[in-house]
Amino acid sequence: MTHLLRAMSLVAVAAISVCAADHPQAQISNGLVKATVYLPDAKAGYYQGTRFDWSGLVTDLEYKGHTYFGDWTGRPWNPKLHDTVTGPAEEFSEFNAPGYAAASVGETFLKIGVGLLKKPQEATYNHFGVYEIVDHGKWTVKAAPDSVTFTHIVRDKASGYAYEYRKIVRLEQGKPTLSIEHRLKNIGRNTIQTDVYEHNFYTLDKKPTGPNLSIKFPFEVKVDRPWQTGLAENRGKEIVYLKELAARETASNEITGFTVDPNDYNFTIENKETGAGVRQTADRPISRINFWSIRNTSCPEAYIALSILPGKEFTWRINWDFYETK
Repeated sequence: MTHLLRAMSLVAVAAISVCAADHPQAQISNGLVKATVYLPDAKAGYYQGTRFDWSGLVTDLEYKGHTYFGDWTGRPWNPKLHDTVTGPAEEFSEFNAPGYAAASVGETFLKIGVGLLKKPQEATYNHFGVYEIVDHGKWTVKAAPDSVTFTHIVRDKASGYAYEYRKIVRLEQGKPTLSIEHRLKNIGRNTIQTDVYEHNFYTLDKKPTGPNLSIKFPFEVKVDRPWQTGLAENRGKEIVYLKELAARETASNEITGFTVDPNDYNFTIENKETGAGVRQTADRPISRINFWSIRNTSCPEAYIALSILPGKEFTWRINWDFYETK
């Protein structure tokens, strides 16, 4: 593990907490919104699993007394679990990570935002699984009062996959807006064919998922299967809950009805009881939407498809605009 830790670099230019009893984090604020951003660290990081991108996990985001992201699991902290994440957690390659199919058992494949993983003896790729991280790559983190910039470089000479990934988490000046800007550059010899989605893990004012929560889209919502009986349903451009979800109840579905217009990446989630609201938009079209919710969190997961030739790069930006309905 020692040589892996040496490959990770952390550069701090603003308030970053790295005390031994804490998870490395940065506090950011623009005077309207304040939030905590967890930082990647192979030893003390809040998240150390192999499913989600290690950078840009947002927690304790607050606007006008309302909270939007935080711990939703209700269980003891375990950094290796695949879903020990908060806020707009991002995952690349849910179904087939680059290089996985061609790799033999014991060889490496790519997980963007994590590093190089070792392929075990298994039938298919399992993004819920815990893989051995062979190489974390090189992380550089720069924090400012209102933003955190992450850069991650990973190279796999054997497979031909390599990338330089930059993510900027920023609270926009003068606006109650969180933005995440991404740039993924292919510095290897193979095309990077993948997708990425925001899981979000909304926890508006820490209220349970139920009829007081409303999720709206700019298009007529269609689903590809019946909803779980008596839990939720789609009505026009909205998803509504028919009851407060109990522990271990799940309301989920595959959402369709969107087009290739990037303006369809525009949805709101509101708590009608507390008045907390947020609008999520992006500058790229949706390739898929999975909707998943339990008692503690409601998650519209919008996917963006990426195909990056060697030497080329792909950029995308996602915004969260926070507001009050009352």
